[in-house]
Amino acid sequence: MPVRTSAPLGAPIWIDLATSDLEQAQRFYGTVFGWTFESAGAEYGGYVTAFLDGRHVAGLMVNDPQWGAPDGWTTYLHTADISDTVAKATAAGATSCVAPMEVKDKGWMGMLSDPTGAFFGLWQPTGHRGFDVVDEHGAPAYHQLTTRDYRAALDFYREAFGWQTATVSDSDDFRYSTASFDGHDLVGVMDGAGILGEGVPSDWCFFLGADDVDKTVQVILDNGGSVVRAAEDTPYGRLAAVADPTGAGFNLSSIGA
Repeated sequence: MPVRTSAPLGAPIWIDLATSDLEQAQRFYGTVFGWTFESAGAEYGGYVTAFLDGRHVAGLMVNDPQWGAPDGWTTYLHTADISDTVAKATAAGATSCVAPMEVKDKGWMGMLSDPTGAFFGLWQPTGHRGFDVVDEHGAPAYHQLTTRDYRAALDFYREAFGWQTATVSDSDDFRYSTASFDGHDLVGVMDGAGILGEGVPSDWCFFLGADDVDKTVQVILDNGGSVVRAAEDTPYGRLAAVADPTGAGFNLSSIGA
């Protein structure tokens, strides 16, 4: 099992789900990916940690109706100094949505919206180092930002997080860059101006590894989930976009892609 002991600075470090049905979500992800779960209790607002073979993989929490947002996943980027990162990000055009706050014995978290409207989190670990299994069935394999303003997004993350980016394609049909950390491409940035529907904001998403994408899609359907984009072969492996029973979307990627 590919295990990591830390995430590179500026790279995705954690993912968590805000769901309107916490029990159903645990049944769904447990059945589809073999996740197990442990509640942190009332002290942490009932936050639930998901494990894959005993290792941290994701978090789940109740989606408070007062937030006014649909069920969905949030990607968190690693920072060593959350206050400094928020200052740099806002100076570069981001909006602070949730000011940095301490999570006792775990770390510091905050929420931002980048200049193109994509919502994401920050995590400064103290006792909780984020997901520590990758590139495995049911574990994060890749992360992607689909943005309405491709060049502004690249400029922002390079300035605020020091990303090193490389252009994969720069045509009107397909405009895409990758961000590399310690020699590994961990994040993609896609020009979504022509593909995001009206009113759909820029969006951070992730890909979970799947031993067999087609079989995993069927298990998702059998357990109340849905298909957003059917499985297809790509130069990056077999991919699919799906959603859980309450509509929270994520992606699948064949292992080794």
